[in-house]
Amino acid sequence: MNTFKVATYNIHKGVQGLGPARRLEIHNLGHAIEQFDADVVCLQEVRAFNRLHARRFARWPDMGQADFLAPEGYTPVYRTNAITKHGEHGNALLSRWPVLEHSHENMSDHRFEQRGLLHTTLRVQERNVHVIVVHLGLLPASRVRQVKQLQRYIARDVPADMPVLVAGDFNDWGNTVKHMMSDFGFHAHTGATTPTYPSRLPLVQLDHVYARGVRPLKSYTPQGAIWARMSDHLPLLVEFAWDAP
Repeated sequence: MNTFKVATYNIHKGVQGLGPARRLEIHNLGHAIEQFDADVVCLQEVRAFNRLHARRFARWPDMGQADFLAPEGYTPVYRTNAITKHGEHGNALLSRWPVLEHSHENMSDHRFEQRGLLHTTLRVQERNVHVIVVHLGLLPASRVRQVKQLQRYIARDVPADMPVLVAGDFNDWGNTVKHMMSDFGFHAHTGATTPTYPSRLPLVQLDHVYARGVRPLKSYTPQGAIWARMSDHLPLLVEFAWDAP
């Protein structure tokens, strides 16, 4: 057991389409996440509740989406980032391995975007691993400030000798975040570009797993038309190996 797999996926709140064509995809997402067979699944745009969608969709789950999506045997962790008129949404982590502790920090940079990070410490194959799930802002200047906040958070709250993964939707259409994370000692999966957005015709990689203290072996996105239906993003899966002690 020298390797483990991490997935990151922006699930678009479990709903796709616009207006009368809007459809519920949360059940399909549940099957998809189970097929990942990942040790850790990092999710963005996850709802605990939404009153409007609960009234509209007859099959809307009667539990939070993190709990609903967690495969059997996985532990779900969820924290809210944004409060909306009809509900809320945030980041989640689903873990096959024991969850030791978790915390949350507000990363909102301005009043029009509510953002946050979810920090979870896991016991993976007899080793502690820190996993941070993020969903950065839409404005370039906001992302720079949020990455600086993320760096301060890691320096303050994560031991320097511990493996760390930072996964999520970075909303970066260039290389600014990648360069900032690299300067901070984090590398991005295999270095190859793996487009994840938009799901119907992937052109750019917005979703990443940055790592320190573990070594990426390969990264990939699932293929097939069904993935374009479930979210506006494709999931990204990355396999890691432990660095030598």
